Amino acid sequence: MSAPERIPPRSVTATRTPAELLAEGELTVRGRIREASNAALYCTVSYEGQEAACIYKPVAGERPLWDFPDGTLAEREMAAYEVSEVTGWGLVPPTVLREGPYGEGMCQLWIDVAAEDGDGLLALVDGEEAGPGWKAITLAEVGEGRTALLVHADDERLRRLAVLDAVINNADRKGGHLLPGDEGRLYGIDHGVTFNAENKLRTLLWGWAGEPLTPEAVEVLTGLKDALAEGGTLAVRLAELVTGDEIEATRVRVDALLASGKHPEPSGEWPAIPWPPV
Repeated sequence: MSAPERIPPRSVTATRTPAELLAEGELTVRGRIREASNAALYCTVSYEGQEAACIYKPVAGERPLWDFPDGTLAEREMAAYEVSEVTGWGLVPPTVLREGPYGEGMCQLWIDVAAEDGDGLLALVDGEEAGPGWKAITLAEVGEGRTALLVHADDERLRRLAVLDAVINNADRKGGHLLPGDEGRLYGIDHGVTFNAENKLRTLLWGWAGEPLTPEAVEVLTGLKDALAEGGTLAVRLAELVTGDEIEATRVRVDALLASGKHPEPSGEWPAIPWPPV
């Protein structure tokens, strides 16, 4: 299948929310995202005159992983969306599980990237200091024996995403998974390798490691703690998507963040930065 041709989606009207449109609309495959490690199909979804572009990842197209059960990545993407919605930050695009042309899979609203915003999220700088407005990640080889400092913006949106990743135990937060959208919004995508019961946090967003959480983050985490309690709304929903051990591990991570009051630091037990980082 050829690479997808960009098809501008029609506006999603108030008749149905984006999630409802994704769940109820007719799904038509338009092309394949070749860069994706698992099958990722560019589609349109339409219902009674409404139409939007989306990504459909069928379970049948998931590659086996040694540290995650087979056929669970779509559910983990859905679980990340559920947690994001409870935070109120809206960091994950509308996502549903549904049947499609190649069986059950994850379907997520396509985000048109505002390129001018994306250029200001990550950078390579000379020297060993990040400079004002930036947070250091790591030194990177840039060719011909040269190294440069990889940095990310000291951006409130990224900081929120760093908290979400710590909660869901994201094992693969790369630069290419950061999508600046319209009106200053920032989205994170590709959450298939999340919610492992073992600590697997790998991310580019280490710039706040060891720093105090913001009051906003503490308030959000407190709300997550309540929602994750036995019988809580989020706990009930996650029980349909991940295992009991993984839900309990999520509770433990939230409790640890609240107890420390700080952003987590690399554990040293697992590579802290994904490869390739972008």
